[in-house]
Amino acid sequence: MRLMLVHADRFSFRVTDRTSVADVVGELAPDDSQASVEEVLVAFTAVEKPDEADADGVADLAVAEIRATAEKVGATRIMVYPYAHLSSNLSRPQTAADVIERMAEQLRADNGLEVFRAPFGYYKSYEVACKGHPLSELSMTLSPTDASHADELARGNPVAESKALAAERQLRSEWRIYQPDGSFVLADDFDLASHQGLSDLFAYEREGNRTAEDAPPHIKLMREQELVDYESASDTGNLRWYPKGLLMKRLLEQRVTEMVVDYGAMEVETPIMYDYAHPALSKYLHRFPARQYVVRSDEKEYFLRFAACFGQYMIQHDMVASHHDLPVRLYELTHFSFRREQGGEVAGLRRLRSFTMPDMHSLVQDMDMAKQEFVKQVKLCVEWLDDIGLDCVPAIRFVRSWLDEHPGFVEELMAVLGRPALVEVWDERFFYFVAKFEMNFIDTAKKAACLSTVQIDVENTERFDINYVAEDGSKQHPLLMHTSVSGSLDRNVYAMLENQAMRVARGEKAHWPVWLAPTQVRLLPVSDDHVEGAMRLADQIPFRVDVDDRDLKLGKKIREAEREWVPFILVVGAKELSGEDLTVRQRLGEQRQMTLEAFLELLAQETAGKPRRALNTPRALSRRPIFVG
Repeated sequence: MRLMLVHADRFSFRVTDRTSVADVVGELAPDDSQASVEEVLVAFTAVEKPDEADADGVADLAVAEIRATAEKVGATRIMVYPYAHLSSNLSRPQTAADVIERMAEQLRADNGLEVFRAPFGYYKSYEVACKGHPLSELSMTLSPTDASHADELARGNPVAESKALAAERQLRSEWRIYQPDGSFVLADDFDLASHQGLSDLFAYEREGNRTAEDAPPHIKLMREQELVDYESASDTGNLRWYPKGLLMKRLLEQRVTEMVVDYGAMEVETPIMYDYAHPALSKYLHRFPARQYVVRSDEKEYFLRFAACFGQYMIQHDMVASHHDLPVRLYELTHFSFRREQGGEVAGLRRLRSFTMPDMHSLVQDMDMAKQEFVKQVKLCVEWLDDIGLDCVPAIRFVRSWLDEHPGFVEELMAVLGRPALVEVWDERFFYFVAKFEMNFIDTAKKAACLSTVQIDVENTERFDINYVAEDGSKQHPLLMHTSVSGSLDRNVYAMLENQAMRVARGEKAHWPVWLAPTQVRLLPVSDDHVEGAMRLADQIPFRVDVDDRDLKLGKKIREAEREWVPFILVVGAKELSGEDLTVRQRLGEQRQMTLEAFLELLAQETAGKPRRALNTPRALSRRPIFVG
């Protein structure tokens, strides 16, 4: 920050016009358009790019300097005057406006000072009569107090922390455990001994430590299975996907998209970067608890999206909808969403900086419709987790006043869940939502990862001027539902791998759901003489089937298939190729003899209602490269 302090006999200003960033602070009240003050210390202030690392800290430093100078010169009146001309390296307009506002508020907290503030974002003429004594003109440069953030900026990695992130650290909550019948007790009074998942989630939420101390076991598994790996040529938390891992992710994408489109959502596609200076977007950034990547283009700053929210808001703002159309549901599978998570929190697939997020936003007419949608969408979340074989712990967060106004809602929701849930009740609303549902996976380190989520947003349709035509012909702001049935698909793969690591620790076999397994069936020729016949047999199996044609002993081939968690292994010899029953080794079952027709029927049952994709690696294992070795 650049600060120039002028002790003046008098100072006056008058607004002459709006600048391009005036929308950041909104319309100007008539009383704020001019002022004239005598015996005043004028604080000409320019907020700079590095200040974004710790904007509040820099504001507090400036306040301390202004107070100290005021005391030295005997000034009891302060004029905080935004003055961009002090610097050529200015911060984003929203940051500057917030810093100016914080400075004024902090100075007003001092009962001995009378504080004035000139408006931000407007052209102004001004007159100043400097006193001319040795301390009447001072200039200084103030730097961020948070050294770690300053280091990030020095490395070219801007970190933008929203007000919501700061507020999140100040949250004060009451924790409850609700039962399926709708009754609840305070979490501290609940017997958690027989509810391990709830106990782990409650401990995790109270501790608030998201840092990964040790490498989670899924990292080893994701590499052993040749699914995903680190990419040294990119930023931390941006990973590479190998063919088998990408196949699984595409299947997950296809399944969740089918579910949401069948539910009634309309699929759209929106940009991955947005203008920081856009007035509605810049305000929204401070209501969302996430850090952003920043990019520059043609001297303008953009942030990389952390969800599909912005693009869908823009579409909803421009579209015309009537009350007959509601609920209106838009959906996008964001292959690239970005959150610049802190370094210690990034670990494997659990917490990434670049990820794939299925994101739906529903416009609803009123709170009754919102509650109906909420329950239906929670059912979709539960169905999704059943599909991928995960047992998760429900958590619900409410603003207390909203919960009190809708006493029957949580009971209805608990009846749908049919299991205890951790409920957090906030005394105040810090964010844009009044109710939020989550399904949390508890991993091997007892850390929780939110997968599915549903939220009721009461702010953003007004902020982005999203309307519908009501029955009486008037334009009204609807309410907005934020929903990700699955959450980040990358995180779903993490949860499945962690879940299998826990199975192995209990002495059980790791496995994939058959519909998701990269290879669903592997044929093992007894000898080289049976390879060609095995290839012909593979042609008759319309699933993902490969053939281990390598020059290995049968026992070694079986162990390799077991290591890859292949659901079905067929040993192929002369008898099988002559038309006799197949010898089928089922990973989670016993070995048995089956006809080809019976085996195909079993596969059809195991994959019923789920998407299918072809094998994306060579059918013959001898032709496959090794990606991790």
